[in-house]
Order: sequence, then C-alpha cells, then structure tokens
Amino acid sequence: MTTTETSGSGDISRSLELLWGTGERPSRGPKPGLTLDRIVTAAIEVADAEGLAAVSMRRLSTELGTGTMSLYRYVPGKAELLDLMLDRVQGAPPAAVKPEPADADWRAAVESLARTALALYRAHPWLLKVNQARTVLGPSALRGLELSLAGLRGMGLADAELISVIIGVQSFVVGIAQMEAQSAEAAEETGLSHEAFWESQRPFLEKAMKSGEYPLMAQLDEDTFSVDFDHFGFGLRRLIDGLEVLVRQRAEGAAGGQGAEGADKPDATG
Repeated sequence: MTTTETSGSGDISRSLELLWGTGERPSRGPKPGLTLDRIVTAAIEVADAEGLAAVSMRRLSTELGTGTMSLYRYVPGKAELLDLMLDRVQGAPPAAVKPEPADADWRAAVESLARTALALYRAHPWLLKVNQARTVLGPSALRGLELSLAGLRGMGLADAELISVIIGVQSFVVGIAQMEAQSAEAAEETGLSHEAFWESQRPFLEKAMKSGEYPLMAQLDEDTFSVDFDHFGFGLRRLIDGLEVLVRQRAEGAAGGQGAEGADKPDATG
C-alpha cells in the first residue's frame, strides 16, 4: 500500500492558522452556511467512501453546492485541507481529556490506545496512504497525545520512553491495519474472494507438502492459517507483556536506589 499524499506538504503557516482557529473566516464573499468545518467534514466523507484520491476542491464544491473558488477563500488547497482532515480524525474532542491518577492501570491504557487506533484505521483506511512523517500538529492531535500520555504515567518511564511506547503501539497497529486493508483491496480489485484465491493453490501446495522439501510446513496444524485467529489480540498481549517486564525492572531499580537510566542496561555477562 503506497502513500498518495504527504502531511505538512502545503503552506504550513496557513495550515497552523486554520488548525488553531486564527484564519477560518474568508476575507470576502463567503457563501451563507459554508464554513471551514463543513468543508473538512465533506472531505473526510468523500475520502472514507472513495479514497483520498477522490478528494479535490472541484469534487468538494459539488458536494457542498458551491463554486470551487468559494472553497479557496477558506482553505488554500488540498495539501492544507489534508492537514485539517488528519487533525480532525486522529485527535480527541475536548471532553475526552480527563486527569488520570498516577496509579492508573497503564496496561488498560495501552490496550485502549491500540484498539482505538485500529478502529480509527478501519473507519478511515485512507489514513494508511498518508505519509505522516511530519504531521502539522493541531489542537485535536495534541489532545489525543495528552490523553495517551495521561494513561501511561503510571509506567514510571522517562518522557522519551513514554513517547516510544506510543510509537511502538501505533507501529504495531499500523501493520495489522495495513494487512487488513491490503487484503480487502486485493479482493475488491481482483474480484476473487480470499477463499477462492487460496483454494486455487491447494493442489500445488498439497503436492509441495508431500514432497518432503518443506517438513516444518507439512507438520503445521490444519487451522494454522485460520482467519479466526486473533493476530491483533495475540500481538497486543505480547507487547504489553514485554512492557510489563521493563516497568517491573524500573520499579525494582527505583526501590533499590538504582537510577532509571542504569536499570535498563545489560550486566557484564550480557
């Protein structure tokens, strides 16, 4: 799944003005009822239904019943519009950010972070095709990050490590979401169901398994590749288990008077 757009590729200053509410109103001739919020909402609806490539200023003018030039009075172009779309769908509403006690269950927070992210990519698969290496941060995105950090405070990790936890969880989720999206795309583009695709290979695979050249593959259970296996849940549990080890090591190190920096270093035996 290749990227089709890049966040932060337009006029960054203008995107920031629009994101932070300092440049929403056009200087002249606004169409009654047309707002920046309506434009962003329409763009997201088109992207959800038909993909990001379908989003254009001309298409949005049709959806909103206005002239294309009217849209340019609100937003410079698609690049800046994309920044607004990303902040809208990936951020958190103001009411979502609530104080978390220091002893809040970070495991539940990690699981919530992962499941929320997966639901987001399932609802807006076009996100997987956006290069977000340099995201223009708006209020919604910052609220989302604030909410994530609030749930992880009880881990007792350094600030940079907490960000790394968020990156690790997001990277895991993106991998699962991409696998799902690509599978759906393949079925749609070829017109061949997953069952039909694998069934067409059965005679060749059975012959290969009987050849003796793939002994480990031949010994696998028949349901090894069952679509019913929850790869997301399995991977998420292992990810949390691994973080649990680190959190416990840090807690033990702190109790023994050991600094957080040294607690994660290997001893002389490796």
